[in-house]
Amino acid sequence: MHVILVAPHFPSNQRRFVRGLKNVGARVTGIGDAPAGVLDAETRSMLDGYEQVSNVCDVAAMTEAVQRIQRRGPWVHHLEATVEAHMYCAAEVRERTGIPGLSYRTVDLCRDKFIMKQELRRQGVPCARNAAVSTAAEARSFVAEVGFPVILKPRDGAGASATYRIDDEAQLLAALRETGLDQQKRHFTMEEFISGHEGFYDTITCNGEVMFEAVSHYYPNVLEAMRTRWINPQIMVTNRIDASGYNELKHFGREVVRKLEIGTSATHMEWFYGQKGLAFSEIGARPPGCRLWDMYNKCNDIDLYTEWARALCWGSVEAKPSRRFSGGIISIRPSDDGVIKGYSGVNEVMARYGQWIHELHLPAVGGRTNPVGAGYLAHAYVCAHHPDYDVCRSMMDDIGQTLKMWAG
Repeated sequence: MHVILVAPHFPSNQRRFVRGLKNVGARVTGIGDAPAGVLDAETRSMLDGYEQVSNVCDVAAMTEAVQRIQRRGPWVHHLEATVEAHMYCAAEVRERTGIPGLSYRTVDLCRDKFIMKQELRRQGVPCARNAAVSTAAEARSFVAEVGFPVILKPRDGAGASATYRIDDEAQLLAALRETGLDQQKRHFTMEEFISGHEGFYDTITCNGEVMFEAVSHYYPNVLEAMRTRWINPQIMVTNRIDASGYNELKHFGREVVRKLEIGTSATHMEWFYGQKGLAFSEIGARPPGCRLWDMYNKCNDIDLYTEWARALCWGSVEAKPSRRFSGGIISIRPSDDGVIKGYSGVNEVMARYGQWIHELHLPAVGGRTNPVGAGYLAHAYVCAHHPDYDVCRSMMDDIGQTLKMWAG
């Protein structure tokens, strides 16, 4: 089995996908925008070949690189991308070069927030009302129809990047100005705001069947977390997925996978649960960010990179998740923007919970801080696990109150 993997060198956990493919006996050729010599030694040692292109999102350059690999042989069975920004290009190149995999239509449904929800709503999946907006006039027309609050986001965005919650006219004016919609046409989607608890449902699917699944929760919801400095936001992974309270969500997630015709792939689906019940937010045909697969591996005594590769190459998943631990990631925000001055509470946290902490990341003193909304792993952070979900949640709360990152 010969697999081409897009960008095997970046981000750093990409090497784990290479290792997973090698673990199931695949031949792996990488295509990336960095010289081969820049790749770390471990990644270079695992690759059977490498092609450099100027840009891994350039369809023409990628097509030429894949055709060179095809001419050299052996036969290429799969071309895979695990990063959201690379999905469109990989799908188009697959279709140009006759390589099986996710179709461009499926990738488009999983990337374009407008047509994604239009299609799922057509098939009976509850979603927020939405509209494609490319001008300020179109945005105002949607607000006039549904009222405040609304959400404005790029049609092909990922996570909360460039996403706005708009509660009134002043915030609408600011968002239109910052996005440029008041000056020129842009590709955005606007939707009614759904209030409720937010989480995500992740899978590995094989031939359309869910072979691995995980449920995680945001505390607080993402938009609030990404815009509020004093909040140290958490992602909590439950090991109680077999509890009856998750049955509706698991059925819901499987229906979304089926209706979007996602065959063999990792998936990451965001959801809300509130007064109107369970509602779909968005889905990506890719693994989750924040290195969540590493957390799932820790909590479940499993290697998802290898199981993903096995599903891709051989059409099966062998390992079963143990559900032995729940897990959590907490981001520790800097007190101010600027230069990192130091930390407090580290010794206390390690004394209380050291046996359950499997990663403690403290950016170097003297370095610059990242913006508040840069992401869950953009600042100091702690990854921990525990057999009991409630204990794990309390532990993460205490870590967030105790561990401080001082900057200015």
